Parts: sequence; C-alpha cells; structure tokens
Amino acid sequence: MTDERGDKKMATTTSETRKMLVDYRKDGGVAILTLNDPPANTYTHEMMRDLDDAIVKARFDAEVHVILITGAGEKFFCAGANINMLQTVDPYFKYFFCLHANETLSRLEQTPKLVIAAINGHCVGGGLEIAMAADIRIARRDAGKCGLPEVALGVLPGTGGTQRLTRLVGKAKAIELMVTGETFDFARGVELGILTSVYDGDATQFMTKVMEYARQFCPPNKAAKAVGNIKRSVQSGAEVPFSEALAIERELQQLLFQSEDAKEGLTAYVEKRKANFKAK
Repeated sequence: MTDERGDKKMATTTSETRKMLVDYRKDGGVAILTLNDPPANTYTHEMMRDLDDAIVKARFDAEVHVILITGAGEKFFCAGANINMLQTVDPYFKYFFCLHANETLSRLEQTPKLVIAAINGHCVGGGLEIAMAADIRIARRDAGKCGLPEVALGVLPGTGGTQRLTRLVGKAKAIELMVTGETFDFARGVELGILTSVYDGDATQFMTKVMEYARQFCPPNKAAKAVGNIKRSVQSGAEVPFSEALAIERELQQLLFQSEDAKEGLTAYVEKRKANFKAK
C-alpha cells in the first residue's frame, strides 16, 4: 500500500487498486481525517485499515497537535459497520474484523494528541462507537441522530460500544439505551453526557466553528504536550486503581516539567505576559 496518506488518490493493494476510504489532510496543527464512503460512510475492514494508517500518520507527525474526525457529505458522520459486508463474510472474519476495529479505536483513544469528533450528520451504531473513542464530540444541531441500535440486528455494539457508553453514562442508563436501541437527537446526546457540545449553523459554518475550537489547542495558543499528557493521564488513569493513576499523573507531569513549554509558561506567568508555546 502506498505510504502517502496526505491526499485523496488511489492506493494499491496486493490484488487491486482501490479508493482510499479515509481522506487525510492537515490544516495548520490539525489533522483532518474524513470517513469517505458515501452515502452513509459505513465502515468495512478496508476503511478501518485506512483509519488505522491515518491515526499512526498523525501520531508520527510532529506538526500535528489535534486530530479531527468527520464524515464526508452533510447527512452522515458514519452509520456504522457495512451490513452488506457483514452478510457476506464468515464468523471467523467477523471476529478479526471486530478485533482490528477495537485495536484501531484503542490506538486513537491512547494517542497523546487531542481527538475531536466533528459529527456532521447521523452517528449511529459503529459510527457512535468511533465518536466515543474521541476525547471531545461536537455535533451539528438538527443534522441527525445518534445511538446504538445494534440490538435490532440481533447483535451488540461490538466495537467498544458497551464499554465506552457505560463509562460515559453509567451502567443502568447504558444498558437501557442499548437494549431499547433508542436513537435520539444531538441535544439529547449532550444531556446524557455522550456528546460534548452542539453547534448551530449549516455544514460549512459548523466545520468552521469546529476548526476554530480545535486550533485553540495548538501552539502558540496552548502547550500541546500538556494537552496530550492531560488526555493520556485521564484516559489511562481511569482504567487503573487510583494509586496507579496518581503514579501515571506524576510521571507525565515530570516529563512536562522538563519541557521548554513549561519553562515558557511559568516565565510568562511571572512576567505577566501571554505565553508563546512551541510544542517543545
């Protein structure tokens, strides 16, 4: 497969030439990953491989400080796994398809850079599971619905949905939402604590606002390493005993104390001026 992930060109596999299903581009310090398989941006193993590659590319790029995930078009962020694909593969493939998807979203969740899901349309099933692996979820008002309706297909949300939803809303509410298969508007998603914010405006205005929001976490506005370490401390610390979580916090803080940005931040505070961070 080609090493270039920065455009929308075709990539070569061992057996055929296929369209890239995740577009990758940079805007300043923000890497924008667009799920691109209209009309509903449903994901296959090929899309998950492309998403995995894009996440790794953003990880290794020292100029990227925020990762933003969105969907192509105006109607769907992502409608989840491609049902037609699931109907044609055997249980063995389905197991490893789910395993790789879990690994991909865990990699996204543990990447020490802030991840924002810009939910521009319907975000259901596996689409919501992708969004829940982000740190911040911002949706466009009245652009669609979200939820985990997999029970209607006789299955469970198998790309981390049962676990991440539980951590967001608690066990009882998570079980209720999944066993009823309820879908709801984005304002309700905010009330439940699944979504972070809802922005008004058309599709263009929405993305402009989300990008403005994302840029505040890039240098010189914020110390990107501190932002990333806060994220890692929360994501990793939440999964271990409290004493171990405090140890993670201390070690990440020690790394920041040695950074140029920490020196700049402390100096700027003493000198009563705005800090000029460089992500170093």
